[in-house]
Amino acid sequence: MSTYVVGDLQGCYKPLKKLLKKVKFSESKDKLWCVGDLVNRGPDSLDTLRFLHDMAGSIELVLGNHDLHLIAIHEDCAPARSKDTLDDLLESKDCKQLCDWLRTKPLAHYESVDTKAGVKDFLMVHAGVAPHWTLQKTLDLSAEVQYALRDSGYKAFLMHMYGNTPTRWHDQLEDLDRLRVITNYLTRVRFCDEIGTMQLTVKEGLSSAPQGFKPWFEYETITPETTILFGHWAALEGYTGKKYIHALDTGYVWGRELTLMRLEDQQLYSISS
Repeated sequence: MSTYVVGDLQGCYKPLKKLLKKVKFSESKDKLWCVGDLVNRGPDSLDTLRFLHDMAGSIELVLGNHDLHLIAIHEDCAPARSKDTLDDLLESKDCKQLCDWLRTKPLAHYESVDTKAGVKDFLMVHAGVAPHWTLQKTLDLSAEVQYALRDSGYKAFLMHMYGNTPTRWHDQLEDLDRLRVITNYLTRVRFCDEIGTMQLTVKEGLSSAPQGFKPWFEYETITPETTILFGHWAALEGYTGKKYIHALDTGYVWGRELTLMRLEDQQLYSISS
């Protein structure tokens, strides 16, 4: 049995199938983890989501910002954007079933895996974590958003989800502002400062850090006890410079590569666009 983690799929169904074939993935024996952004930008969001839903017993996934955006559009809580490629999915007969399934998923997944170097702990998120969050706090706050998505009042969260403020976490945050900040860290953050203030408008690589800001993973509080797996930041091209922090979004939808990591030995597999 092997556990593979794949970077942002963004509706690239055929490349996913090719990559799984390349590693001889067995649905009955192996596990596939997905770092979020399963849909949008690419050509086959519907087929991608149907494929993952049908093999639900073999996968673990966390939601990305594009997945949450899909749910919000489907629920009439947000308008579609001009660059979205979600029409086929939104018009499909099983869109509700697929979106309801996504609403049950977390923003963070934690699991111990038996690797060649012994049992190791892995945390998977779509974007990042705040510099002062512990592992347990990250999981607890993820659970708050997951509960909000499952609760009968989930539409209120989806409507309030968009926006860049408040800019940082503090324990006194309440209600929908609290949920928005948690969501922004876990699904959108790239740069922040040492107290966790997020800069959400800059999306380029490491050299584009605004003055006083660093990539969120420069503030190590959870590692090295736990290895962090994330996507979202294609401009990194898979590089963080950190032994215990792995960037899996290598930008297939932008003409680069789709990447899998096998957790047992951290071997990388990829195919080019």
